[in-house]
Parts: sequence; structure tokens; C-alpha cells
Amino acid sequence: MVTKTKAEPEQASERARLDKIINKYRKQKGALIPILQEAQDSLGYLSEESLFYIAKATKRTLAQVYGVTTFFTQFRLEPIGEHLVRICHGTACHVGGAEDIDATVCGHLGLSEEGGTTDDMEFTVDKVVCVGACSLAPIMIVDGVAHGRLNADRARKVIKGYQKEK
Repeated sequence: MVTKTKAEPEQASERARLDKIINKYRKQKGALIPILQEAQDSLGYLSEESLFYIAKATKRTLAQVYGVTTFFTQFRLEPIGEHLVRICHGTACHVGGAEDIDATVCGHLGLSEEGGTTDDMEFTVDKVVCVGACSLAPIMIVDGVAHGRLNADRARKVIKGYQKEK
């Protein structure tokens, strides 16, 4: 008797979502980036299995698909936390104290100043080059919501507002 592992239903669900996305772009030449964008939106990140499946379904090599995902910083190859924090490091934000905001946010969450994902998968902190909101510098985006004109104290308060009660 063959028993299904817990991962098999999840894989079937992921494959069904990927098939729907791939079929949407099947007749469009050069649609790999939109496929990867929608796959990431649907799955949360691009796992090795999803990249392999996309490569096979689009008749590309895994190296081609992996090359695109590693070239563009928008693609994530690791799962992210429940809350995605993007701290801007564009010129205006850098001059306005982005390094202090990084140190405060990452220190508060127990992460290195390089960012990353907390062990409890509650937060992922990314340094980004620019969010295009220089008039609000320094700024961070949390789950798509802009929080601007920050200093270290305000940044800590923003993060505390997103934290679960422990």
C-alpha cells in the first residue's frame, strides 16, 4: 500500500497554480518574467521545485530560469516572513539616516544589520536601493504601506505596531 506524504497535496496545489499561470502566458513569447512574478505572488517565493517545474513547462533550461531569478532582485528564492519590511537606501534616505533605521529595526528584531528573516517567520527585512519616495526620506515600506520621515524611535514604533503579542 502506498501512502501519500504530507508534501504531495501541497505539491499538487502548487503545480495547479503554476499550470494556471503558465497557461495564461503560453502563447506569449518572452513571458518568463511575468510567469515568475505571478508564481512568486501566488507561492510567496520561488522554490527550487517551482523553478524546475516552470523551466520544464516553458521548455527552458533550469539555468535560464535560475539566471533570470538571480539577476532581478525582485525575485525571492527563500520564504519570507509574515511582514515584509523594505528599508530604502537611496541617496536621500541614506543621507537622512537609513543606516540608523537599519540598525534599530534589525536590532529590535534580533537580526544582523544585513536583514533577513526572523526565526519565527514573522518579519523579513530587506535593504532596497530606492522606493521612489525621496520626499518622505528616510522611508521604509512594511507590507506595502509607506512609513516616512523616520528616525530610529519612529521606526521601532512602526515595527512594534506590526508585532504579535507574545
